[in-house]
Amino acid sequence: MIGALTAGSTRVLGVLGHFSMYRLAMMSLAALAVIAVILSLFSLVGPGPLELVATAAVLAVVCVAADVLAQSVLRLPRRIESSFITAAILLFVLFPTTDPRGLAGIAVAAVVASWSKYLLAWRGRHIFNPAAVGAAVLTLISIAVPALGASAWWVGTPAMALPVFVLGLAVLWRTEKLRMVAGFWVIAVGIAFLRAAASTSAAGLEVDAAGILGQVALSSPYLFLGAFMLSEPLTMPPRRWQQFAVAVVVGVLAAWPIHVGAFTLGQEFALLLGNLLAFAFTARSAVRLVLEDSAEVTPTVRELTFRARRAFPFRPGQYLELDVPHRHPDARGTRREFSLVSAPEDLPRVRIAFKSGSSSSYKRALAEVPVGGTLAVTGVWGDFLLPAKTTAPLLLVAAGIGVTPFVSQLRHLVATDQDRDIVLVYVASDSSELAFRDDLAAAGIRVLIFTRDEPDGLPSNWAWAGRGVRLDADGLVRTVPDLAARHAYISGPPALIADLTPALERARSLTTDAFAGY
Repeated sequence: MIGALTAGSTRVLGVLGHFSMYRLAMMSLAALAVIAVILSLFSLVGPGPLELVATAAVLAVVCVAADVLAQSVLRLPRRIESSFITAAILLFVLFPTTDPRGLAGIAVAAVVASWSKYLLAWRGRHIFNPAAVGAAVLTLISIAVPALGASAWWVGTPAMALPVFVLGLAVLWRTEKLRMVAGFWVIAVGIAFLRAAASTSAAGLEVDAAGILGQVALSSPYLFLGAFMLSEPLTMPPRRWQQFAVAVVVGVLAAWPIHVGAFTLGQEFALLLGNLLAFAFTARSAVRLVLEDSAEVTPTVRELTFRARRAFPFRPGQYLELDVPHRHPDARGTRREFSLVSAPEDLPRVRIAFKSGSSSSYKRALAEVPVGGTLAVTGVWGDFLLPAKTTAPLLLVAAGIGVTPFVSQLRHLVATDQDRDIVLVYVASDSSELAFRDDLAAAGIRVLIFTRDEPDGLPSNWAWAGRGVRLDADGLVRTVPDLAARHAYISGPPALIADLTPALERARSLTTDAFAGY
């Protein structure tokens, strides 16, 4: 996660970190569906309970069947979570019904949405949000066949606003897209408010600003669109500024629909245009990695070395998402994020590291991948990047496996012959857990070690804090007296980041990379 974290936010991240972003999205959407059914019993939402249940059943069955068929033909691993997420989103975008013709239209949208993941794809990655594609196609078909229905976005109703906000917030916190979606929402609501106010004034009516703002904020689908569709990682560009650019485009188009004759391009078309912009920023695609070596670098840390079948762009400090298909995945699914240990100059060699001995199904499956086995990188993201200005003094703080992005950055500095003023504070449980010592030593930077026991054979520019010395905010200030002159970067568990934030906030800038486990 990029940005300063409070103690409370780190606890939230720790809880949400037990679920993959896909599993959390599926659970949140399922909870929204249950809430919608309950609200429908009291006529607080448009569709009735029977319509909701019937539509949900059709969507779930058709999406799963369409995905399984496509995956069987293309010999791809099963992605049941993806099927249910697509079905759940369509439930809130299309208007539920029990009419056979309407259900037929909903089935068509479900098939189109599911197959768009494979047909509208570039090198293994879908370009557009699948649910938006399904809704858009059904809306276009409805021009000729109105009985099939069209997108309705009925989720934009006051009764659903609070549940969407709470559950959407959980998803955005986990996917680290809160600020981006907040920007989208402000833009969309602001433009919609101005248009509504202008329309009211043009009609000669008194403008009730508070009433209009409340109506726009609570009765529009922008919260749902942003939290559950715009934030989809697979259709987002990797850099933060690119993500904000996409958010601005979608926000403007969602609040100011384009009229094409008698037809209006609604929310789903706004998102599709944003997806297209994201694709234009970076035509990201799945990269295949072949495992070449698996080595133990500390008693609890294992490093994997892969050979990329083709080069792919990344910057030192970024992380990749690695897909490890396996039977009976746990609540976090088959994908995890890993900071790259290798530098761009190391390609085609790609190195990652992880803590071994975990009970998670994913970690067990990853540890069992044989040499020669192939895995897919489904994305490269992150803004945990060092300043472009090479004269800026830096403080790097790493805890345990959190040292990995710094290893990538330092290897890059060595490969490009850069000489920077860097101090690394490295925290580990004991000296045997100091990973990548050779890589760190090759960088020639000052390193301060915090471990229970004294490490052997430290380079001359390394120092051990001493036995029983625990790193806290006051200790960090004493250890790095010129902290205020440095740009600080910290990578480690949320609890440590929260402990050190009071000291790190004195730095010229603070960038954090928190993780809640694999």
